[in-house]
Amino acid sequence: MNESNQPPTVIPGGNVIQPRMVLWLITIVAVGLSLFQLYSAGIQPLGLFYQRSIHLALIMMLAFLMFPAFGPTSKRGVVGWGVDLVFLAGAIVTGGYLVFNLDEIFSRAGFWSSTDILVACIATVTVLEASRRAVGFGMTVIGLIAIVYAFAGPRGELPWLGEWMPGILEHRGYSIDRVAGQLYLGQEGIFGLPLGVAATYIFIFVLFGAFLECTGAGKFFIDMAYAATGRQRGGPAKAAVLASAGMGSISGSAIANVVTTGAFTIPLMKKLGYKAKQAGGIEAAASTGGQIMPPLMGAGAFLIAEYTNTPYLDIVKVSILPAIMYFSTVYLFVHIIALKQGMQGLPKEELPQMRQVLKDGWHFLLPLAVLVWLLALSMSPMRVGYYAVVTMVAVAVLRYALWFFFVAPSQGQPVTSTSIKNVIRAGFAKLIEGLELGARNAVSVSMACAVAGIIVGVVGLTGLGLKFSSMMLAFSGGNILLALLMVLLASLVLGMGLPVTASYIVLIVLVGPALTQEFGIPLLVAHLVVFWYSQDSNVTPPIALAGFAGAAIAGSKPMETSFQAWKFAKGLYLIPLFMVFNPEIIMGGPVPVVIWNGIIAILALGAFAAALEGYLFTRMSWLPRLAITAAIIGVFYPNLMTEIAGVVVMIVVIGANWLASKRQPQAPVVNG
Repeated sequence: MNESNQPPTVIPGGNVIQPRMVLWLITIVAVGLSLFQLYSAGIQPLGLFYQRSIHLALIMMLAFLMFPAFGPTSKRGVVGWGVDLVFLAGAIVTGGYLVFNLDEIFSRAGFWSSTDILVACIATVTVLEASRRAVGFGMTVIGLIAIVYAFAGPRGELPWLGEWMPGILEHRGYSIDRVAGQLYLGQEGIFGLPLGVAATYIFIFVLFGAFLECTGAGKFFIDMAYAATGRQRGGPAKAAVLASAGMGSISGSAIANVVTTGAFTIPLMKKLGYKAKQAGGIEAAASTGGQIMPPLMGAGAFLIAEYTNTPYLDIVKVSILPAIMYFSTVYLFVHIIALKQGMQGLPKEELPQMRQVLKDGWHFLLPLAVLVWLLALSMSPMRVGYYAVVTMVAVAVLRYALWFFFVAPSQGQPVTSTSIKNVIRAGFAKLIEGLELGARNAVSVSMACAVAGIIVGVVGLTGLGLKFSSMMLAFSGGNILLALLMVLLASLVLGMGLPVTASYIVLIVLVGPALTQEFGIPLLVAHLVVFWYSQDSNVTPPIALAGFAGAAIAGSKPMETSFQAWKFAKGLYLIPLFMVFNPEIIMGGPVPVVIWNGIIAILALGAFAAALEGYLFTRMSWLPRLAITAAIIGVFYPNLMTEIAGVVVMIVVIGANWLASKRQPQAPVVNG
């Protein structure tokens, strides 16, 4: 049971040097939050406002404790502590006022008292400050812009600003009472749907992922991937793809996925012969795909389910094929580079054995099996998450107990009262670690959802969503490709300052009506397209956080690594297009049609990787690369004859390159 080989646990705020007292406070609040979430998920469900207000108050307290006011490198000092205490009080007031006065607030709905408005203003400022610390300045700025926009108009607090608004953005303007009431005292602001999903489904699954991480699931998934692919060409890179798919669907964070799996995979990729920038880019692209990989998909599946009123299990089902297509693309890139550079796999003696890996870690599969089984029974995702966490803890306790009482004595380690106390103490510490890590990991997501609620509330109040749809229709001229390109660019710009979850929420509120009503894209497809495009900020320069994390581990230049990640993650751009023009993959259709579309999509994505790398069995000249690129466009074009023609051209090019490779001498082998 040695855990020294486990991957590093990513602890948000862990790089901040904290006094011992603050660390104790963080642990107490974090553990209290996790226990509250478990209680409300599996024992006693709470009302909407009770659940969300208590959740937000505890999350903001954690944010103010974890992240000092003046940055992670500065000591708090007297001024810093003064600022933090003020905002900690604001967090308590934000949640406590609703909990203790909810009935009175409902009874005077729309006719708010001066105290209601004052507390609403305190709550809004507190949320924006907590977001600045936990998420970043970009999210806070967008929230502030939304509030200022609500005030801009002839009847608002800033009538002069309304005069500068373009005609399509004009609105009547609103008073501070109206805006404050909308943002704090209604169901469309801070305590709206985004925070509701974060306070129920997302948190409980983040907690589940935290328990998997701190009990060693990361090493289990990585070892499984190496055992399966390590001896193949480019084995460590392929293991990175598979391990990132497994770990990413649990962690829900591309950056955490990079530093967790990348600590193992990137050095081995470099050893095998991949350039440092390639190794970092491959890991970043694969880790980004973890957020679109069922069953958990980070926070996305839960939000899409709520927004589209679609059962969570259905979201998981329709996401399986696109996720497989994405990882197939990255996998093919890796394989083509390995062939191009003449790489071989790792020696057998350097790899774990699959039988031994499963023997040591089979218990990690049980909670996942329970999770999928309960989802298939149409149980509430929140309750499913609760039982998954309980199963994870129970299995870990049982596994360790069996080892301690049966395996250890056979190895000459007798069971004594002292050893039992030590085991109980270590197990309790591991339990606290999981509860604390889950709460820490949830801070940034919940704060992003709270500020996203501000933006959603302003959009609903001012009618900005419909106006944005009109602008989108006007600029695209009714061309669906131009409209999707605008969505892609908007997601990239938003992603520079917002996390994936927040970027998706803001985008779907603004462009969702246009995609569904003006361009006729099915609702579920539109949400999946926007969610996929929201992932691209992790791997697209100039701000590619997953790419930067990969560069830090690989020791390569951040921008070069990010461009490599951008290239390997091109499935994020092409697969949503395929979903739009072939919606039967998502919405369901005749089985032969779905199979046909799935096969030609994977074939086209593989051809795309070959064309981009200029290698398919052998090096490709410019003519077959142009031909195969045209064939890819034909496959993605929504016309059966064009698809068939594209497939024929691809097969011809693939066949010609295969024959050409047979007539050439073997490339030299690079052992790394």
